[in-house]
Amino acid sequence: MKIPELLLDSMLSCTTRPCNNELTRLKAVYQFQGLDTVPDQALDDLTALAADLCQTPMALVSFIGADRQLVKSNVGITLREIRRDITFCNHTIRQSDVFVIPDTLADPHFATNPFVINAPNIRFYAGVPLVTAGGCVLGTLCVMDYEPRDLSQKQQKGLQTLSHQVVAQLELKRNTTKLRQMIPEIKQLKQQLITQELVGQQDSILFNLANQIRNSLDLDTILQTAVNEIHTLLRVDRCDFVWCLPNKDQFNFMVTHEATNPEIQMALGELSLGLGSVLAETILNLDMLRIEDVSTTSEALTSEDRALLHQLGVTSVLLLPLRTHSGQLGAIICHHCRGSRQWTNSEIRLLKAVTDQVAIALDQAELLAQTRATAFAAQTQANYLGNALSQLQQTQMQLIQQEKMSSLGQLVAGVAHEINNPINFINGNIAYATDYVRDLLELLHLYQETYPNATAAIQEKMETIDFDFLTQDLPSLLSSMRMGGERIRQIVLSLRNFSRLDEAEMKAVDIHEGIDNTLLILKSRLKLTSAKFEIQVIKAYENLPPVDCYAGQLNQVFMNLLGNAIDALDETPNPIITIQTELISRESGSSDLSQVSHADSVVIRIRDNGSGMTETTQQKLFNPFFTTKPIGKGTGLGLSISYQIVVEKHGGILKCSSELGKGSEFLIQIPVEPLVKNT
Repeated sequence: MKIPELLLDSMLSCTTRPCNNELTRLKAVYQFQGLDTVPDQALDDLTALAADLCQTPMALVSFIGADRQLVKSNVGITLREIRRDITFCNHTIRQSDVFVIPDTLADPHFATNPFVINAPNIRFYAGVPLVTAGGCVLGTLCVMDYEPRDLSQKQQKGLQTLSHQVVAQLELKRNTTKLRQMIPEIKQLKQQLITQELVGQQDSILFNLANQIRNSLDLDTILQTAVNEIHTLLRVDRCDFVWCLPNKDQFNFMVTHEATNPEIQMALGELSLGLGSVLAETILNLDMLRIEDVSTTSEALTSEDRALLHQLGVTSVLLLPLRTHSGQLGAIICHHCRGSRQWTNSEIRLLKAVTDQVAIALDQAELLAQTRATAFAAQTQANYLGNALSQLQQTQMQLIQQEKMSSLGQLVAGVAHEINNPINFINGNIAYATDYVRDLLELLHLYQETYPNATAAIQEKMETIDFDFLTQDLPSLLSSMRMGGERIRQIVLSLRNFSRLDEAEMKAVDIHEGIDNTLLILKSRLKLTSAKFEIQVIKAYENLPPVDCYAGQLNQVFMNLLGNAIDALDETPNPIITIQTELISRESGSSDLSQVSHADSVVIRIRDNGSGMTETTQQKLFNPFFTTKPIGKGTGLGLSISYQIVVEKHGGILKCSSELGKGSEFLIQIPVEPLVKNT
């Protein structure tokens, strides 16, 4: 009786598995049959005890599914099923202790809840999660009142204790159900053990044969082993296994496995059993057929039956049918071909036992096939859900990142607009100021020529203000102001071009302008690295036509790639970033970049002379949330988003080639005119 004990241990140990996410929690709920089950008197008693302990008119035991709360036991309230998103218990399952709302109307999170402002007008709520031994939250035990109130420490402790009792009751019920399901198997096993103890030496041989058959779950192996062993044990001339195969309104009988003496004719293949055949009817009715002498038998064999037996040289027959759990019919037929034979009861009992074992083995083989199919389907579904969850998380993070970039773009555009107005005023007036200063200086020189002998006071003032230096430096000062204003105007223009908030659709733009604007924004980071080196930027631009693209998103790609290149050069002596562009026509496109066809393409290469990357890192480079930067410095989404922008949005290519110690190169290839414009 050790097999049932092992099964029991396996069953009881399933509650100790860790529960780390919502999917695992929902699986635990369904394992405990938390949904769609009948009421339980034991749960009703515990619910009533909770209401009595906390002195509340209402109490519930409920399970929380994916989108609903199912009430399993209730006191003072008739609700049976509630939408999960409006329930108090949806908050309770996220707690580790008793969750208390003394006054729901005073709590802004629950003041507008439909169960507060409408019937049953709940004003007080206290709940505790129902947690299994494995840490999975199945649902809640809660109490409610129509008036605001609170629970004492003793009541809270008692409510927690009752929640443990509820979980214990649920686990007991589940384990009891599983034990009841195992009782038929236990009884069957016990009966088999008793039968084995009562049989003699021949039955011991049968037991060994059964083990050989059941050790294999392959149908061909099971059936061939059975006919071979029966042929040897019973010393028959031929042993066949026959399948009964339905074919529309009739049945075909096929010999699929056989063991014969060398001198005996083989019978493999279809048997010709016509309408009314005794052999066929015996198999279909699951009856036993024993013919000791075909020539003198009292059995009403048809002429076709006799012709078939004569053709096969059969003089004596023993037939035992079987039926698998799926309902398929078959039979084991023993043939004697050397006169009559007396089939003893022990031989019949042996063949009957073997037939039963073969049926069991066939059931196990079918069950194994079904189990494998079910396991494969479950694994496929689990993989699908895992991929869906991963895709959802990736999409969520990408939306957050895109929202950040959109907000940053709006901020940049706003700042650029606010700076643009005063700088235009300065640039517009500095030309007039230059003319005025020039006229005044000319007037002063004319005064000096007309009145060369200045008064003592004028002479003293000229020395104090260093008049000669002032007249020489003032035009230079105005020129510097003009240059500074122009510089600010260029920066404002670059910021506005980089943000491109007004270009949500594809437009023909200058790729070089987008790269230069990005470099201008990153200029402060290019000046000095941590190793006190200035990054040298080498541009090798070819003449490129305007490219139809999402300019703002493409600028984001340039920002991500150039920012990563700057980070890679942080500790590199004599750092260099090389930016190269070229046009690949459809006629002369190289084989290395032939994935984009039927259109001219532009290629942008951004190369650095940093430390490079390993092959393993390159394989994961565009995976969401993968980063080689320290914690807090990168999200791992920059290159993933860049890949989607280039490949999915523009139908292009983004790839990286790198070698340790020799730096890295990112290649962007996008068509000049995309085949399909995304909206």
